[in-house]
Amino acid sequence: MSGSIPSEAATAAPLGRLPALRDFGRIVVKVGSALLVDQESGLKAAWLASLVEDIAGLHQEGRDVLVVSSGAIALGRSMLRLPRGPLALEDSQAAAAIGQIALARIWAEALGRHGITAGQILVTLGDTEERRRYLNARSTMARLLDWRAVPVINENDTVATNEIRYGDNDRLGARVATMASADLLVLLSDIDGLYTAPPGQNPDATLIPVVEGITPEIEAMAGESASELSKGGMRTKIEAAKIATTGGTHMVIASGRVDHPLRAVADGARATWFLAAGNPVTSRKKWIAGSLEPKGTLHIDAGAVAALRRGKSLLPAGIVRIEGEFSRGDAVLVRGPDGHEIGRGLVAYDAADAERLRGHSSADIPKILGTHGRTAVIHRDDLVVAWG
Repeated sequence: MSGSIPSEAATAAPLGRLPALRDFGRIVVKVGSALLVDQESGLKAAWLASLVEDIAGLHQEGRDVLVVSSGAIALGRSMLRLPRGPLALEDSQAAAAIGQIALARIWAEALGRHGITAGQILVTLGDTEERRRYLNARSTMARLLDWRAVPVINENDTVATNEIRYGDNDRLGARVATMASADLLVLLSDIDGLYTAPPGQNPDATLIPVVEGITPEIEAMAGESASELSKGGMRTKIEAAKIATTGGTHMVIASGRVDHPLRAVADGARATWFLAAGNPVTSRKKWIAGSLEPKGTLHIDAGAVAALRRGKSLLPAGIVRIEGEFSRGDAVLVRGPDGHEIGRGLVAYDAADAERLRGHSSADIPKILGTHGRTAVIHRDDLVVAWG
């Protein structure tokens, strides 16, 4: 595989029963600041060790695990012994600059004790929205997973603005999950799920174990954040659930205030599951097929048509002609020798580079472009084939 998320990792959990952790092959675990850092004493090392032991167990079972970790600002302000209360933006960014180094080391060392290599990726919400940056981040995640590393994705709080002010950590976790074609997002929280009303304000509030669709009534149940370090609260968790489930990723809100929190979820601990209608790959392909305007056309030979219909990627050797001006990540049509549409997909090269590569073997890409590029012009996960 060449830097793309494999469809084999995406599996849909059975919807006839409550989902279980064992149902999922690619899991994103989002860890909030309040769980990871105590403002007075700093890192909660024992709790982190128990979480990493859970992650190692999933990893040893052959599952793909990604971590979205908050905590750079909280760790930095603890190290600097900054006073309680809101920080000015420049103070938050500077605290993040100090905390980020420590946070990366902490995750690398904790995973390393289990023989797992960590790979750090720093992103902001903008990286999940601008096409080229999105594709680059997606490819990096894929390659780390190929190498059986655990990507640790952090907000780049040293340069972020909205993320610091509004606390988009949960939404960032959801965007990372859909970017990585994960089939489950685990939001570890200071609360064990969604209640009919904020439980701290209403003693009669009851936990909702399953949410099959996010309605106005569900949104109305969200309260505010319960912690100074945890900015998101239930509102952003509901927003995260919208992003995740729309992209085909199931989501679960579970308590992180216990040791071995993933093991607790696996053992059926109280939690709220938000169910997606499909899996990430089918949702992505529906989006490609119906929501994107093609910017160009790739004409391919009969051999390439047969390969695509066997589920293969489109390689440069099978392309005979290129039309249109498109950029990497744009949608393009794919037509066979008779001009009929074979499918459409997201192209891995600009039109000019695709023109240079057409008809050549993938092995020739470094010689032609002067750099190692993608093996496929359209990877199979980014391609929708029209049958018949």
